[in-house]
Amino acid sequence: MKKRIAVYPGSFDPVTYGHLDIIRRGLEVFDELVIAVARNSEKKGLFSIPERIELLERLVDNKRVRIETFDGLLVDFVLSHGSRVILRGLRAVSDFEYEFMLAQTNRAMHDEVETMFMMTSVPYVYLSSTVVKEIATLGGPVETFVPPAVQDALKKKLSQN
Repeated sequence: MKKRIAVYPGSFDPVTYGHLDIIRRGLEVFDELVIAVARNSEKKGLFSIPERIELLERLVDNKRVRIETFDGLLVDFVLSHGSRVILRGLRAVSDFEYEFMLAQTNRAMHDEVETMFMMTSVPYVYLSSTVVKEIATLGGPVETFVPPAVQDALKKKLSQN
């Protein structure tokens, strides 16, 4: 029987409890999950790609998970990893239009690649890495949004800036 592999792409800058929720639940559906940390040239990240990968590796200790980085077309990355599924988390209706457009575009390029949308668990509906960074930058509490390792990394990073 062929392994069911999904690719979960994102910037993970920083990784939040919402991301970890999708990873945990994704592993209930798929045999293997490839977390694809995107190099997005349009966004200036707070954490470097190696720092994001290190945080993910510390937080996701599972033999069924691979953490990699990619640039270029996501659909090409997906196919190169023996997958045909992109796993995406949806927080609110506002996410849907953008995610729907991406899914349709990816399918137009490679119709064998499907996008699976997983609704975010209720406690994380409002949560985004952008919001976490903004709160942390302003000195606010982030412990309900990110694990202790990410809290520490945020404090360290923001004290350097």
